[in-house]
Amino acid sequence: MRLALGISYNGHAYEGWQSQLSGCTVQDRLESALSRLASGRIATLCAGRTDAGVHGLMQVVHFDTEAQRDLPSWVRGTNANLPADIAVQWAREVPPEFHCRSSALARRYAYVLLESPVRPSVDAQRVGWVFKPLDGDAMKEAACHLLGEHDFTSFRASACQAKSPVKTMQRIDITRRGESGAGYWRFEFEASAFLHHMIRNIMGCLVAIGHGKHTAEWMKDVLQACSRDAAAPTFAPEGLYFLGPIYAPHWGLPTRTAAFDWLP
Repeated sequence: MRLALGISYNGHAYEGWQSQLSGCTVQDRLESALSRLASGRIATLCAGRTDAGVHGLMQVVHFDTEAQRDLPSWVRGTNANLPADIAVQWAREVPPEFHCRSSALARRYAYVLLESPVRPSVDAQRVGWVFKPLDGDAMKEAACHLLGEHDFTSFRASACQAKSPVKTMQRIDITRRGESGAGYWRFEFEASAFLHHMIRNIMGCLVAIGHGKHTAEWMKDVLQACSRDAAAPTFAPEGLYFLGPIYAPHWGLPTRTAAFDWLP
């Protein structure tokens, strides 16, 4: 039987998604909890790996198992063995041809950024932070240069293992909540796939433009340079959220979790 699960997590305490020798990753914690429930080793594949400090609202994983449990038990039983900052949101049986990564049509991320003269407190480790005002119109104009199919080498980490830097950016939405000088910005990205550190590197450029260090046209120059040296430094991981993959409707998988309505 092949199962798909939707997972949410606060990534602050973990060394990213992918299993490490330290055992301090989201995947390590999830597989340990699943294996206890199944009374046997469970190995998972995920839709999109996240870095240390990055959060997930609906990471999707799949795995094969011979263990017989009803779907609610895969949710509640697994959660009983997970730490408080990781939770299975849903479980679905899927056909053997479903693959959480290759079946995805697109992937979505959001970056939440606090603009305030005072650092984060109750939202510490859950948002990025700038203390200078940002120019939203300039950032939106700059983001338009990234839409469509491009070589995103300028926004690619040196350790990236993707076979190709060419991706299709389908949507970038930039919105704001709160008054000028003290509010939250939400940057939402949707693309065919993302490179390692791609969004955090784009965020570094958007913030530089928002602060007036560069014009909106500079984003086009960075993109066309196809060189990591052309872009701004990588931005902080704390405000980055993996919203999850997008699948064709015939798979019958949920598209949202409750956390989507909590996130600013």
